[in-house]
This record gives sequence, structure tokens and C-alpha cells, in this order.
Amino acid sequence: MKSDLVKKIELLKKEKNAVILAHYYCSDEIQEIADYIGDSFYLAKIAKEIKEDKIVFCGVSFMGESAKIINPQKTVLMPDITADCPMAHMVKDGEIERLRKEYDDLAVVCYVNSVLKLKTQSDVCVTSSNAVKIVKALPNKNIFFIPDQNLGRYVKEQVPEKNVILNDGFCPRHKVMTAEQVKAQKALYPNALVLAHPECTKEVLNLADYIGSTAGIISFAKNSDNKEFIICTEVGVLYQLQKDNPDKKFVFVNPMPICEDMKKNTLEKIIEVLISGKNEIIIDEQDRIKALKPLDRMLELAK
Repeated sequence: MKSDLVKKIELLKKEKNAVILAHYYCSDEIQEIADYIGDSFYLAKIAKEIKEDKIVFCGVSFMGESAKIINPQKTVLMPDITADCPMAHMVKDGEIERLRKEYDDLAVVCYVNSVLKLKTQSDVCVTSSNAVKIVKALPNKNIFFIPDQNLGRYVKEQVPEKNVILNDGFCPRHKVMTAEQVKAQKALYPNALVLAHPECTKEVLNLADYIGSTAGIISFAKNSDNKEFIICTEVGVLYQLQKDNPDKKFVFVNPMPICEDMKKNTLEKIIEVLISGKNEIIIDEQDRIKALKPLDRMLELAK
């Protein structure tokens, strides 16, 4: 039986002509009521195609910004305006300008997990799903990969013909996972395959049977004949993993990696923003046009 909160959200969506997008790292209750669930690349594509007037984006602030950059005519609302991604800010002031002076042909490749300011200074955006493909496709020899050093390092290893310059940013949730934690779970589940997000450290990725985005991890688990998996990413993916594979077992490292910012999204807050219209993403038009170029180039190169 549907809860009163869910019924209220369904009524408000119709009344306000709204759609709910949710990242895989949100809580189960959010994913259950979302119209679209996915990783950042999927949600960026979906945001461009949505017909509804309002987008309620259950994620963190850079995701809402990306949706607004792509859809300036839409109203983009965040259930919790304080939900942020620390890594999205992690580039030193002046570093991009310094490297552009040092390298004539530098391409600034910006992980979509980044704030608006960084996107406006970048040549192309990427996600963990398409970063390797896009970096390979660029004509530039020199690449400054921002802001995540772990994904950047993974790309550097996959595309050795390029000079990929790494930044010192990181995802706090992925960085704290250790090889020892993975090995401890492997000792308990010796037949389990290790599936890891490229935001993890090199030591963790060295133990992985598969490395990929959240969507990639979910797809791999669904298509694998294996019955046990050790998942090295945020615990929110468990909802879709269990939904797709009720007969398979999924374990995470201990302590479980939980993004507190993603968990700030709640049913009550969705109702509140649908009623009040508060927490709207507002972007300066000049900044939006600058940030749109690398996002559009990402969508084009990733086809």
C-alpha cells in the first residue's frame, strides 16, 4: 500500500507538471518514487529530453546545475540545497590558467562531478562512463583532468598515448576505501567478484575484476553468471542491484561507504519544494553559455 507521502508526491507532480530525477546514491525510498534513476551521464542525457516544466533533482548541487545549464527554460529544484559534493570544488585557483600557459595544446577535461565555475573553464566534460572514450577522441596531446585524481589516473593508464596531468581532488567516500577492506571481504566471500568505481584508489582498483561507473557496475552484475559480488562504490547502488538480481548476494567494504549529502534528499523535502518552489537553481546566463559548451561536446563525443 502506497504511503501518504508517495501519494502526495504523485499528485503534486501532476499538478506542477514535474519530473523527479534521482542518482543511484540516493536512498531506496527516493529511487522507488523517481521517474528516472541513473548515473550522472544518463541523467545529463535525460535532462535534455524531458518535456515537463519542472525538474526535481535528487542528487547533489552540481547535478542540478548541469540540468539547468542544459535546460535554461526549465525550473530545476533541489530537495536540499545544501547537498553538495566536496570533490566538485577541488581545483586550486589559477591552476587551469597556469597550465594553459605551460602547454599550447592543453585540453581541460572536466569530470561532470564539478561546480559551474570549473565547467566554464573547461574544454569538454566527461563522466566515469565515457571519460576514456572522450580523452582518446580529443586531438590534444596534453590533458589536464579535473577534479578527481583517481578517475584521472585510471584514464591516464587507459590512454598512455596522451600526457594526462592529474589534479589532487578526490571523492571522500571512494578515497577511504582500502585494499585491506576489500581483502577482508574477499576472505569471507572467496568466490565473489570485485566491482569497483574508478574514483577508488589504485590499490583498490588493482583488486577489481571489473572497473566502471555505477551504471556499468549494475549492468555487469546483472549480466554475470556469478552469484556473489563485493561492491566498491557508494551503498545506494544496492537498491538497483537487488532489484535486478534477487538471487545474488552483494556486500560492501566495512565500514560501508555512505555519501551523507546524497542521503539529504528525502520524500518530505521533495514535497516541500514542489509546493513552495524554493531551492531553485539560478545560473547567470553568460556562465551558463560557457558551461554548456563542454557539456554539449561531451554529449556529442560520447555518441
